[in-house]
Amino acid sequence: MSSKRFERQNIAKLQGYVPGEQPFNAPVIKLNTNESPYPTSPKVQEAIASFAIESLRRYPQPTADRFRSTAASVHQVARENVIATRGGDELLRLLLTTFVDPGACVGMTDPTYSLYPILTAIQDATIASIPLEADWSLPQNFSSVITEHQCQLTFIVNPHAPSGRLIDAETLRVLASEIEGILVIDEAYVDFVSDPAHDLTQLAVNSDNIVLLRTLSKGYGLAGLRVGYGIGPQHLIEPMLHKTRDSYNLDVISQQLAEVALADQAYAKSVWEQVRLSRSDLCRDLQALGLQVEASESNFLLATVPPECPLSAETLYEGLKARHILVRYFSHDRLQDKLRITVGTAQDNHQLLHYLAALIQGEAFSAST
Repeated sequence: MSSKRFERQNIAKLQGYVPGEQPFNAPVIKLNTNESPYPTSPKVQEAIASFAIESLRRYPQPTADRFRSTAASVHQVARENVIATRGGDELLRLLLTTFVDPGACVGMTDPTYSLYPILTAIQDATIASIPLEADWSLPQNFSSVITEHQCQLTFIVNPHAPSGRLIDAETLRVLASEIEGILVIDEAYVDFVSDPAHDLTQLAVNSDNIVLLRTLSKGYGLAGLRVGYGIGPQHLIEPMLHKTRDSYNLDVISQQLAEVALADQAYAKSVWEQVRLSRSDLCRDLQALGLQVEASESNFLLATVPPECPLSAETLYEGLKARHILVRYFSHDRLQDKLRITVGTAQDNHQLLHYLAALIQGEAFSAST
């Protein structure tokens, strides 16, 4: 008997999220899911070693107040402007659950983070998907389309995924002022932006309709811990924090380790700078192989395989995978000739370039070469 007879109609029609490959049985170079190439703060290891095991018999602090206080201090906002979530993805779901009526419209760009339309469909809302320009910038009519569709909420990932392009603060401020609904600015990759002056936190907390998404998965090397947080005006944070959030959504271990990692800004910033330097080197080296590489403000690069290349992007992806190197390939119409490549360690990047060159030049390499 098919389980679909018990599903809500919108769930029965839904195609689920497809995550990047996460192999556990074979050693691989993982450059496909934008994880940090470096470990988290050494202070996290110290915190693990000193963790009081007896604390596990009690429920954690419900609203992760110590972590929220640390985040508030780092971003120079009030604790009431911060909500802690089980990864950034829980914040996305909370925003939709709290602020979007079933049947209402949610705006987003095309392409964008592929989880947005899935979570929107789960909420049984409709989608206004607006194509980006050829250079991945917002079209001039973006806000008017959002207004025309009466979108209750709009997602913008910035820096953009999968291109890595950054939208400036003034453009986002104007956009927020022109639309009626909530503007969610997904800043999963903002730690890797080159310009230290790029900071939207004060814009968000002083706005009527802006919420920022932050995560410790990328810039803090804690993808395996699943901790994120939102920053915004209190009138948007409060209903999620006290009405729609799951009870005890962050366990005590996650709260403590995330607090330690976030507080160690000196270590985190040193990692971000190293990624930026490696990003520049990798971009140059990929271009030297004949690939066209977009300028990126994230911890990944989007590389276009030109028509004159003897192999397609998908074939290169498969060839690298056969050599235990994972990058990301998307079947989206505008991405079929591209590979998204996470910036790795110097050794990871060297191996990637070595095998890419071999594949492009048509050399026969075994996986053990």
